[in-house]
This record gives sequence, C-alpha cells and structure tokens, in this order.
Amino acid sequence: MPDATDVDGLTVGQVSTRLGVTVRALHHWDDIGLARPSLRTTAGYRLYTAGDLERLHRIVVYREMGLGLDRIRAVLDDSTADVLAALRAQRTQVAERIDRLQQLGVGLDRMIAAHERGLLLTAEQQAAILGPEWNPDWPAQARERYGDTTQWRQYAERAAFRGPEEWQAIADAVADLDAALGDAVDAGIAPGSAEANQLVERHRAVFTAYFPLTRQMQVCLGRMYEADPGFAAHYDGIRAGLATWFRRSIDASARAHGIDPDTATWQWGAGSGAPLAASPGVGGQDVGDGA
Repeated sequence: MPDATDVDGLTVGQVSTRLGVTVRALHHWDDIGLARPSLRTTAGYRLYTAGDLERLHRIVVYREMGLGLDRIRAVLDDSTADVLAALRAQRTQVAERIDRLQQLGVGLDRMIAAHERGLLLTAEQQAAILGPEWNPDWPAQARERYGDTTQWRQYAERAAFRGPEEWQAIADAVADLDAALGDAVDAGIAPGSAEANQLVERHRAVFTAYFPLTRQMQVCLGRMYEADPGFAAHYDGIRAGLATWFRRSIDASARAHGIDPDTATWQWGAGSGAPLAASPGVGGQDVGDGA
C-alpha cells in the first residue's frame, strides 16, 4: 500500500465523524477486507481517499437497508451480482418486518389496554356474554384494587388476546360448573367424596382462564364464597346452602392434599389485601368487585 502524508486523505476519526459510523466498525471492515483504506501515513495510520469514501458510503447505505456484510461485499465486488434483485429481495424482507412490527404494536396496545381495563369488551358485549347481573364497572374497580398484584398481571396477559368468542366459552364453562354444583347438592353429594373432589378440581381448571389458582388460594376463595354477601347470594341462589357446601368441599379437597384450610393464605406475588376474586355476576369466576 503506498505511503502518503496526513494531508493526502481522511483519517479514521474524520471518516467516522463524516459517515456516522464507529471507528471500531471501520477497523473491522478493514480487517475483513470489505473497505480497506488506500493509503497510510509514514507512521502506519490509515488514510481514506475519495474513492474509499464512496465505497464506505455505499456500505453504510446498504447496511442501513438491512443487508448483511457478506451480501454487501457481493453487491460491491461481484460483477455478476444482480444489485436490483438484491435490493428488491431486501425490500420484501423489510415489508415483512414492518408487518410483524405492526402486529407487535397492535399486540402491545391490547396488552396495555388489558392491564389498564382488565376486560377488552364493549359494554354491549359484556352484557350479552356475562349476563344482566354483570356490572361493567367491576373490572375498573378490580384494577384499582389489585393492579399491582401478580394475579392481575396474569389475568391481563390472558385477557389481552381474548375476543367475545373466547369470553363466551369461559362464561359457558362457568355456567356449566354452577349447574353441576347445584346438581351435586340436590343429589346429596358429600364434601370430601370423589364426586365433590372432582367438582373442586373442575373449579380450579375453570379458574385458570383468569390466573393460576393454587389449592391454598382456592381455600381462600371458598371462604369468600361463603362469607361475602354477594358471593353467598349468588351460590345460594343456585341452590340453598350451596355457598357453605362448596366451601366445605374445597376444604375437604385441600386436606386430602395435605393442606390445612385453617392456615391457608392467598399467595400474592405483589400487593396485598383480600383475594383477587370473581364477581358473582358471572358465576363467581370472573375478576371483579366481589372480593
């Protein structure tokens, strides 16, 4: 490589400033033979000529367009390379990336809204799916009370991508469970029996539509279903005495799994207060005001 004095070209620092690339990148491109300076000073420092600068400018442009360094080398050095085809292919990739980012933006908007509102249904959809007893203010009240808890975050993450059909399926599952609980009372099923234990497990499975429910947390809900006037009215409205029967069944199932119902506590990931529970307006399952 020919020598030159400092005035015969631009230094690495000057090129870095002019093109907005790091000195480290320029050194790397030199090391891999992508963009080597044509000159050096007598002291061995790199100097870039106008031709070098033009090549570097093209590298920067192609890199900004998303081409990898190997692809850039081919575009610049391979006389058989179809530059237009390469750019069109990159344009297609950019369009696909934009589409993915737009979808991500929509998902983020829904996630934010779910964390803020809890239920991404219109008031009309809520009434149609959740029934006339449902109060559309309940999710906002729950957000105010429980918004700093792990359970609310889990609930919001599930709710963010649910539409009316998914909520209808959940509401149907809740209604079916309520009917089965009422039938169990009519049939004289005893708490602690295999049939009662199956219903307790079914309750936990249905509740996971909102957030994971441990057995200890389920015990806390059972207490609430019996003690809270709103929940008790809901369950006892299905069958007289159902609230107490359900609480006793949950307690019996917990004991069978080595849990003392008298010492069970709600397992908060964050926040504090009463259990994040369901509104009696949707069969005692959906997040709402009832706690």
